[in-house]
Amino acid sequence: MGRMKDVAIELGSFEMGELSPRETLDLFSLLVKSGLAWTLQGSYGRTAIELVQAGYLTRDGDVSEFADELLEGVAAT
Repeated sequence: MGRMKDVAIELGSFEMGELSPRETLDLFSLLVKSGLAWTLQGSYGRTAIELVQAGYLTRDGDVSEFADELLEGVAAT
């Protein structure tokens, strides 16, 4: 139950635009892996699909090496 409360807080933070790119990818990674991306309101599923299609997440919900490299490049600047 504690983890679901954490997810609810993270969803609220996402909707308020308060998450970093890394936190956003980690959130959507969890949503895809748990299946929640497909049961929450439609925008979450659409965003998850877009992240997979863009190569930021794998179909299994893991953050891709491509995304890791991009985030490292952003953090280095």
